Amino acid sequence: MPLSPTFSEKSFSDLRGWGEDDHLAAFAAFKRSAFYALTKPYRTGSLGVAFDAFAAAYAEARSVSPAHRSEARSFFERHFVPASVAAENGCAGLVTGFYEPEVEASPVRTERFTVPLLSRPADLIDIDDKNRPAGMDPYLSFARDMPADPVEYFDRGEIERGALAGRNLEIAWLADKVDAFFIHVQGAARLRMTDGRLRRVTYAAKSGQRFAGPGRILSELGEIPLERVTMQSIRAWFKAHPDRVDEILWQNRSYIFFREAPVDDPALGPIAAAKVPLTPGRSVAVDRLLHTFGTPFFIDAPTLSAFEQKPFRRLMIAQDTGSAITGPARGDLFAGSGAAAGEIAGVVRNAADFYALVPRGLVNGRRA
Repeated sequence: MPLSPTFSEKSFSDLRGWGEDDHLAAFAAFKRSAFYALTKPYRTGSLGVAFDAFAAAYAEARSVSPAHRSEARSFFERHFVPASVAAENGCAGLVTGFYEPEVEASPVRTERFTVPLLSRPADLIDIDDKNRPAGMDPYLSFARDMPADPVEYFDRGEIERGALAGRNLEIAWLADKVDAFFIHVQGAARLRMTDGRLRRVTYAAKSGQRFAGPGRILSELGEIPLERVTMQSIRAWFKAHPDRVDEILWQNRSYIFFREAPVDDPALGPIAAAKVPLTPGRSVAVDRLLHTFGTPFFIDAPTLSAFEQKPFRRLMIAQDTGSAITGPARGDLFAGSGAAAGEIAGVVRNAADFYALVPRGLVNGRRA
C-alpha cells in the first residue's frame, strides 16, 4: 500500500521544539506498543503507514532501555522520517484532551448512589455489512439481537428511563448523572468505592448511535458561546440548570457500556484501543481508519499551554481512538487520571500541526 499524499516528508530540523522535548518519556510509551505488537499486529491505516514497517524499531525498542533523552532522541531519528500531515480542506489540525475521571462509587444502590454504570447486555451484538439488515443505518456497528432481524439498540434516553432494568448489569453506582455522562465520554474511570477499594471500569461496547456533544447542543441553543465551551463550562451550566440535564443529555443518543479492568500501575491510564496502558502526556487518540496504532506523532500546538504552561510541542504515540476523532490531523491528548488531569483535558481545543514519524523503510529516498 503506497503512502498517501497526505504526508509530506520533512527533516527533524523542521520540527519546532524537537530538540527540547523529553524523548525518553515518549520512548517508554512506544516500548509498550512494541511489546504488544509481539502478540497481535496493529491494523494498517488507510494512509499507508504499514504495520510491518515498524518491525526494526519495535525489535530495538524491546531490547534497549535508554538512560538519557539524547539516546531516545537518536532512536527515533534512526528509525523514522518526519512527515507533515495535511488536514482536511486545507484547515489547521486540531487537538482536544481526554482523561480518566476518578469518582466515588458504591457497589450497591443507595439513597445517595442512584446512577448505574452498566456492563454489556447479552442482546447487544456487533453488526457490520455481513449481518446488517436492509434499511439499517450503515453507521451502526452495534444492534439489538431479535428473533427475526437485528434492530437498532435502545438509546440513552430509553436506557436511563429503564429499558434495561432488572438485568443485573450494574457494575457500580454513582451519585451524579453528569459525572456518569463524562465517564461515558472519556470511556473509562477509576472508582473510589465506599468500601475502600479502588476499581477501574473501561469501555466494553456502546449502543451505537452517533455521538452528540452537549457543548455543541448548548451552543446551538444559545446557552454557551461556542468559543467558551469547555468541560468546565458545561458542568457549570448543568449545575445551574439541574432540571434540564436530561433534556440535553438525551440528545446524545449513544450510550456506553463498561467492563471492569485492573489498576496495575496507578501512574498509567487504562488499557485503550491499542491494547496498552495509556501514558499521561504521551498517548494520543487518532483516527484509526487512517492511521496505524503505534505511530509516533510530533504535535506542535503553540497556543496550548495547559500541560506545562508553555507551548505544547511533544512527541506522542498513537494508542487510542474515538468516534469524535476523525480526519488525518486530528488528535485527542491523554492528560492522565483524576481531577487535575480533568482540569487540563477539559480546556484543550487548539489548532496544531501534526508530523507523523514514518518508518524509514517506507520512504525509500523519496518524498513521503
